[in-house]
Amino acid sequence: MTTRIRKTRQAVVAATSALLLLATGLADGSAQATVPTATTYPDLAPTPPMGWNNWSYYGCDVDENVILGNARALVSTGLSAKGYDTVVTDDCWMAKQRDRSGNLVPDPVKFPNGMAYIGEQLHARGLKFGIYEDAGTLTCARFPGSLNHFQTDADQFARWKADYVKLDGCNLPVPAGQTKEQAYRTAYSQMSQAMLKTGRPMVYLVSAPAYFQHDGDAVWHRVIGWSAEVGNLWREGGDIAMERYSGASKWSSIKHNYGYNVQLADLQRKGRWNDPDFLLAGDSGLGQDEIQSQMLLYAKMAAPLISSTDLTKISPAALAVLGNTDVIAVDQDQLGLQGKIVQQHTGADVLSKPLANCDRAVALFNSSDEARTISTTAAEVGLPAAASYLLKDLVGKQVRQSTGVISANVRPHATVLLRVHPRGAKAT
Repeated sequence: MTTRIRKTRQAVVAATSALLLLATGLADGSAQATVPTATTYPDLAPTPPMGWNNWSYYGCDVDENVILGNARALVSTGLSAKGYDTVVTDDCWMAKQRDRSGNLVPDPVKFPNGMAYIGEQLHARGLKFGIYEDAGTLTCARFPGSLNHFQTDADQFARWKADYVKLDGCNLPVPAGQTKEQAYRTAYSQMSQAMLKTGRPMVYLVSAPAYFQHDGDAVWHRVIGWSAEVGNLWREGGDIAMERYSGASKWSSIKHNYGYNVQLADLQRKGRWNDPDFLLAGDSGLGQDEIQSQMLLYAKMAAPLISSTDLTKISPAALAVLGNTDVIAVDQDQLGLQGKIVQQHTGADVLSKPLANCDRAVALFNSSDEARTISTTAAEVGLPAAASYLLKDLVGKQVRQSTGVISANVRPHATVLLRVHPRGAKAT
């Protein structure tokens, strides 16, 4: 029997705020300070960001050649022309100590020409420059964090002409008398204000919610709520599996990240995006249907499309997954809505996403290990009554007509993504 997914509990997400709700917290250069008056961070990502990040594939084995080699591949493969335009250098890019003035220092072996040079090279190729830091005392890989240095670091990123900043949440202490949430809200708000003070527009990825995923939905959703005020997108849960993991572990990770992200549609809005982490198309151990499923489900969920693989040797099949313009259009749709589950069986989900031209994107996801037929109807996915419906398979590109039934035979671990267009008023 078809059952509707139980609606996730909603947090109250303030549309505007004049003042953040905390009174104390860690600040630059002092033990405790008042949280800065909140200015809602500007909408610098009107559609979900797209690009590449080194972390999932390379981890700390990152250097100038890795970053610029993959940047060149973004251009030569045509992915940058399709929207993959932001290149983010993740953790481990810096030296273990700041300089005497308190500035971050690029690792002189990994990045002998410095980070401003990386930005210059990316900009020369029409790409955007993203960089990583952490809100705590140390990054997750134990390099210098930004706590007590938020303005210094924001100013430095602006001087380097960064376009995108990812702020992680490892090693963030909780001062006496504060809650964990207060400490995180203070730190992430301070970086938000520091970035605004630089005068340079930098997309801000907030990782705070990922550190509250297991603290109960009420707290987790509340953290997502204020993350949507201080930044443009937020990591709300676990990291995607890294390249060294087995194919089975990667597939399990893809399903896990989809599972928590798909329930958060009511906490997302246009310009403010849930981020379930990187795309693994091109990684070892995954089948074509599995990488295709991740791409299609992320597009349905209006997720950032950030590849993390070696693009310099990506296969034509994996490149076709990342470069499918019909699928990218669903992700980047101007309505900016995250698709929701409208039907759910054991091992099979039906998702629906309204699109700007009154079409619906409908995904039929088979997470099970056996092939199955997944069916729904135009009414069930929210389409208006019509004389007929055109169904376009966005991977196979076949177009067919239906009077209202939407159905497909779906292979194990596969997803079918259809763009459904109503044709003519239904006769009465």
